[in-house]
Amino acid sequence: MKILLPVDGSKSSLNAAKYVAKLAKDLRSKCSVTLVSIHDDIGLGHVKQFVAKSVVDDYLREVSEKELKPAQKTLDAASVNHNMVIRRGNIAEEIINLANKEKFDLIVMGSKGRTGILDALMGSVAQKVSAAAKQAVLLVK
Repeated sequence: MKILLPVDGSKSSLNAAKYVAKLAKDLRSKCSVTLVSIHDDIGLGHVKQFVAKSVVDDYLREVSEKELKPAQKTLDAASVNHNMVIRRGNIAEEIINLANKEKFDLIVMGSKGRTGILDALMGSVAQKVSAAAKQAVLLVK
């Protein structure tokens, strides 16, 4: 089973990683998990005028690696085979595109991510993914 696990550094996404670790162990079959960290860099538009693109790229990579580390440790401790992907763009769209392109069987993600007030105005990433994905989506609190 191929599982896509979007991670954003929130408590909810770490809970999703713990759930995937347990699920993989309980399934007793070959599971491959892909951790993905995605950052929407639209908010950095003004910064890009004053800072080199390489600096922005390095910053987003560092943030992504920091967010991925707890989930990676959780999967390593459970001996779950996994790899990591870092992307930029619209978060929900990138999750769905990756899930379709790589033919994942399941998307497991936290039900509440790092955003707060924006969820009320625009809808959460979890809502958008669960509404648009072709795959089964499991939301973990």
